[in-house]
Amino acid sequence: MAAAASTSPSGSGRRNPAAGAGACPICLEAIEDEAYLDACLHSFCYRCITQWVSIVASKREEPLSTARCPLCKTESASIIHAFDGESFQQHHIEQEQHRPGKKKTRHLSDAHALISQIYNTREVSGDEPSMQKYWKQRKYLRRNVWLEPWLRREIQALTRDEDVDAVVYHVHGVIEFALKPHASKEASPERAREEFVRSLSDAARPFLHGRTARFVAEAELFLASQLNIDAYGRARARRFRESASHVTREQGALPRDRPLEDHYFYLYFLSDEADYVGGEM
Repeated sequence: MAAAASTSPSGSGRRNPAAGAGACPICLEAIEDEAYLDACLHSFCYRCITQWVSIVASKREEPLSTARCPLCKTESASIIHAFDGESFQQHHIEQEQHRPGKKKTRHLSDAHALISQIYNTREVSGDEPSMQKYWKQRKYLRRNVWLEPWLRREIQALTRDEDVDAVVYHVHGVIEFALKPHASKEASPERAREEFVRSLSDAARPFLHGRTARFVAEAELFLASQLNIDAYGRARARRFRESASHVTREQGALPRDRPLEDHYFYLYFLSDEADYVGGEM
């Protein structure tokens, strides 16, 4: 869904949430260039809500006539924009999708293509005891600086769209918000994990559909690995090649023709001394 040519009257960056309409439910930052859905009147950044609708529409075979509000799930037929107290612009969702030149150019790099191919294979389960340790030891409270770029690359690959900022901000914000209530010492690790899975599933499902569960599992594996995005990508690529070629090995045996680095991802989970790549949340 293309953005209109008009710009925010402020002409500057993001505003202070306390001074304006509050935080955008999608990017979780101060609303910039405010827009509303006509049925429920929930407000968003204009760029965020139009990009949201565009990505949802790209996953459907038939053009959308309405858009479902990310907050209340109410169906709206248009987006109200540039309201100045006397006049406003109204963009009808169905008409927007039929504009000339609306089709986006989509390009997948080799890395994106490999990610997409990985999601088409059967899921490879992680080390469950080590996954439980990640939650039990509350490592999820440490801020992972690689999470946002990792989410961006995954979502680009799965939606086959480069322009996924609104979705990435939304999903990243949902993950951080879902884990915040569990910061106290009394919080149950099991409850934190359940909330992570539930919240991330709900946030990703409108865009990823049948791949949502796999995406959530991969996100949990990435966070628990505490590897940076490149190291995790190499480890997962090796895991994919091994699965695709039906390589089998006895547990604990390292083949002489395979370098030790190939087993780094798996050995990491057995180590308590692995270096962490992020900081404190």
